[in-house]
Amino acid sequence: MTNRIFFGDNLAVLNGIVEASIDLIYIDPPFNTGKQQGRTQLRTVRSEVGDRTGFQGRRYETTKGGTQAYADLFDDYLGFLEPRLREAHRVLAAHGSLYFHIDYREVHYCKVLLDGIFGRPCFLNEVIWAYDYGGRTTKKWPPKHDNILVYVKDPERYVFNVDEVERIPYMAPGLVGPEKAARGKLPTDTWWHTIVPTQGAEKTGYPTQKPLGVLRRIVQASSRPGDVVLDFFAGSGTTGAACLELGREFVLVDSNVQALEVMARRFAGVDGIEWINWQSPCHAPVSPMSSA
Repeated sequence: MTNRIFFGDNLAVLNGIVEASIDLIYIDPPFNTGKQQGRTQLRTVRSEVGDRTGFQGRRYETTKGGTQAYADLFDDYLGFLEPRLREAHRVLAAHGSLYFHIDYREVHYCKVLLDGIFGRPCFLNEVIWAYDYGGRTTKKWPPKHDNILVYVKDPERYVFNVDEVERIPYMAPGLVGPEKAARGKLPTDTWWHTIVPTQGAEKTGYPTQKPLGVLRRIVQASSRPGDVVLDFFAGSGTTGAACLELGREFVLVDSNVQALEVMARRFAGVDGIEWINWQSPCHAPVSPMSSA
């Protein structure tokens, strides 16, 4: 199988995927914040008359690049999600898992919806991704986390590769002894991980880009080499990047032209990726798509 990136409505693409053919699904849908989500790329260069002061008093000038944005507003958010989540359940293999990435505004409603689709016994975890970056309100506790709901198709046979997950340092290594401290510990359901750094090499400029480290951990834990991983809100393609690194196949879907442009740059030079325009009347369904 080759890796595939689909441009088109994700529900239409999901309808064509063969039942029980996907080993792991990760999705990061719009959070329904009611706002226009956007990000302007910034670049800093050395300048004696710059507007910023950096290390050892050096001056830098900031220039603005392009702005990428999408509307994050749905009149019926759960009505938008439900048919897509039902299709996700259908295409997921019996041993498969779904990681549903959302924030505090919608997580409670989405969990009730997912309980109804997967069944409450199939709820495995709520992972909290905590970060400490960005502005802080003084009118309430500043929200600095996202929620990732984890569901399995069958609670008796799902994949969880505990020995494959990258271990993390103990917060108090002196309390556990040198051997355990050197080995590190298994992450809990609270993941401390910074957002994608503004000037980092990983940055694509796409709004709401998620860190490779978060996706790497998910793919390591809940899939095996050669498995097929689906992300039908693909955005900047971080799921695909994690799969390439870890030897998994991927199916990515997005209807945003800017997302496809970002992924084209991100995967430039990578062999074995098939790009399919699902909005074209001439598209050809191919494996893992049905021939119908």
